[in-house]
Amino acid sequence: MSSAISLQSFHPLSSSNPHNKSKKNRPPLFISTNPSHLNLLHLRDLFFSTNLSCHRFPHLDPSGRVEPVDLDKLRTAVLHSSVVVSVFSRGEFCEGEGKEMEKSEFGIGELIRMAVPVSESNGTLVGFGRAVSDCGLTASIYDVAVIPSLQGLGIGHMIVKRIIRVLTSGGIYDIAALCSEKERLFFEACGFKEDSLGSTTMMYTQAAPSHVKDDLLVKRSGRMMLLVPPMRKPVVSDEMIPIDEKGF
Repeated sequence: MSSAISLQSFHPLSSSNPHNKSKKNRPPLFISTNPSHLNLLHLRDLFFSTNLSCHRFPHLDPSGRVEPVDLDKLRTAVLHSSVVVSVFSRGEFCEGEGKEMEKSEFGIGELIRMAVPVSESNGTLVGFGRAVSDCGLTASIYDVAVIPSLQGLGIGHMIVKRIIRVLTSGGIYDIAALCSEKERLFFEACGFKEDSLGSTTMMYTQAAPSHVKDDLLVKRSGRMMLLVPPMRKPVVSDEMIPIDEKGF
């Protein structure tokens, strides 16, 4: 699983600053670190709504949307994650861009229902994040996403804080976040900085079969095809030619 990848105008974390004030009020939320509370179909829908891909070079439809996440791979990724954070809210707060129901719209029965705390059983998945760790020394944060209608309310910051709290409670303080350039400001606001040791992220690309097409070497890199120009023959100067080959 890769980190969140923003494409076109979509973004899993629209606000670069989790402390950015918004006119919208944060709805009632339930935050869980129990993986059994997570419905993989709902998680896939959340990723799709934020245009989050698990591939470095995802396939896009004509509108710029990424392909849905493979459920089998998603299940494997969640099962092997050290920390899984899910955020739930009531469905009426998730419909439309920031649509909220006024109190005057609620009947008696609706008001009673609203008085019941949000849980994984009566709520809708609105945010997610996970971390992978060796459970001893280091950890990395991946796939932090919030539905578009509730972005900019600090929910992403809450997810990262909960992940860090769980990791540090286990004595893990070497925590990294693989993110895009647009997500960089968000993670900086969450307390992440440049590595003091000057480390640089490098991605491994497995060698794959290649073939020649139109005098170009075609090699696969991730999900993209790379065209490698043919090797140029070294220029041999007259001075480099042995005497006996010059005919002397």
